[in-house]
Amino acid sequence: MTVRTPFYPRLTLVRADSVRAQRDSMVASDLELVTVTDRSAILTWTTRARDHSGRWRPVPADTEVRIAHADGTGTARTRYLDSRPTAYHYAEIDGLEPGRRYRFEAYSHGRRAVPARTLVTRRSGTPESTGEFTTATPPPGCLLRTIALANDVHYGEHTSGLIVSGLPTGLRHDTEHYPEFMLDSLLDDVRSPDRAADHLILAGDLTDSGTLDQSLAVRARLDSWGELGKDYFVCRGNHDKPERLRGRSLDHWGAVFHSRQRLVEYHLGGLRVLGLDTTRLTGSGGTIVAPQRDQLREILAADPDRPTLIFGHHPVTSHAAVSNPGGPGFVLDPSNAAALHTLYRNAPGVFLHHSGHTHRNRRSRPNIGIDVEFLEVAAVKEYPGGYLLLRIYEGGYTANFYKTRSDAARTWSTRTRRQYLGLHPDHALGSCTDRNYVTLRDFSGLTRS
Repeated sequence: MTVRTPFYPRLTLVRADSVRAQRDSMVASDLELVTVTDRSAILTWTTRARDHSGRWRPVPADTEVRIAHADGTGTARTRYLDSRPTAYHYAEIDGLEPGRRYRFEAYSHGRRAVPARTLVTRRSGTPESTGEFTTATPPPGCLLRTIALANDVHYGEHTSGLIVSGLPTGLRHDTEHYPEFMLDSLLDDVRSPDRAADHLILAGDLTDSGTLDQSLAVRARLDSWGELGKDYFVCRGNHDKPERLRGRSLDHWGAVFHSRQRLVEYHLGGLRVLGLDTTRLTGSGGTIVAPQRDQLREILAADPDRPTLIFGHHPVTSHAAVSNPGGPGFVLDPSNAAALHTLYRNAPGVFLHHSGHTHRNRRSRPNIGIDVEFLEVAAVKEYPGGYLLLRIYEGGYTANFYKTRSDAARTWSTRTRRQYLGLHPDHALGSCTDRNYVTLRDFSGLTRS
């Protein structure tokens, strides 16, 4: 059982009847089983109560999770208990058995947490509605390396949740620039011993508008974490655009990172990593210019069987085109998407294409019969606020999405749940299998170094 050291807050004088009324009206909601690995599970939820005006306000409470084997008849026992009061609960239960089904219950002040009124967690068969989950069975062989996949930092953004200028009403942080502390929380998280990412890939929209100040600031933060091209890798997103000034185009992001429509190539112990620039000079949709596409073809043709991870900002499948709210014009154009699928069919070493842009967790089907996974990862800067860890073993890989854990990140992620008229969780979180899965594949030729 995980037991946290009690936290003793500074005493303040509060009327007893006010405290009693607050606890009596407190609800524990927004329950989400975010992450399920072979030996752990992570649950998050929020506690609230109505104030004197009838509005829901965050209420600090303790954090408790009870676990039992699903095939047993005994009462679920407490496996996680943190007495420190918080309204934004994050419980990570370790020491579970691989491939085992469990029952779970989450509580705060004795109130059982329930899922929010959203389809993604309330629909029949979800872990949140059944109260059960099954831990993964990891691929065979040794763990070779761990890569964090992330995107959509939007450094410099001031208002979250806007689609067009001023609509719908966006959210602003009261005192801080949220892209800064959301990025800092990501960088702290992926280097922590329990995550232990060897590398970080950021698939575009590092900045809000590609200004020199934004580009330099986000580069400085990333450089404090590691070295570009060795520890972390980036590609451009549609927000990382050149600035138009007096009829001239000034590509500040390109000067700080990579020039426009440039392909980048890296090798990590036999693993090939390719970054694509899929951005246009204007608009939110994506494209790839002929020279970059030709370069990709040459690289893949020279060594088609080498294990290859490709990343770019825009999703590239028909499934992604019709399932995202922006429609087909929001993703890579059809001709280039078809060209990429053909290139991947002729290069069986390509196993994963990671993209951002849609701010959601989603695995989409390839357009043709190829053994490639196309994965969209939710945004760093807003709910659910996190990253995906790709753990590569000799016999395959695991993919698990994690929310960032700092107090500021948990608070802001909860606030931004209500974006887009409260529909954001159904769009962004994705199903449990979109964000937690295992794929078997032969990586025995890779090395750890």
